[in-house]
Amino acid sequence: VQLQASGGGLVQSGGSLRLSCTASVTLDYYAVGWFRQAPGKEREGVSCIFTSDGTTYYTDSVKGRFSISRGNAKNTVYLQMNSLKPGDAAIYYCATVHESLISSSFTHLQAMGLMNDFGSWGQGTQVTVSS
Repeated sequence: VQLQASGGGLVQSGGSLRLSCTASVTLDYYAVGWFRQAPGKEREGVSCIFTSDGTTYYTDSVKGRFSISRGNAKNTVYLQMNSLKPGDAAIYYCATVHESLISSSFTHLQAMGLMNDFGSWGQGTQVTVSS
């Protein structure tokens, strides 16, 4: 699966951006995650969606501000980011793994761990937030 992340840019604190993750396949029955990595920091999982049933997950720091969704084009997943803060600045990556590789007993965090090890990754898009 080939992925391409886009939509990053420079925004003022409090502003919004919408990131897009476009895949080379229809994302039916996939877990699609957004991750970010800031300079000098470890990569962290931000959000993921299970396209089979629409279940979503958000890390605590973005709950209430970010929203992940699947587009009408079934090969695209969006990350709507509102009320952006300087701490949100990072390179954002999308990744995906087929849900057949995810045990039904796995938590969302464990599923995102599978994306780290077995998933397909896009090239990243830079998000910069000015204070």
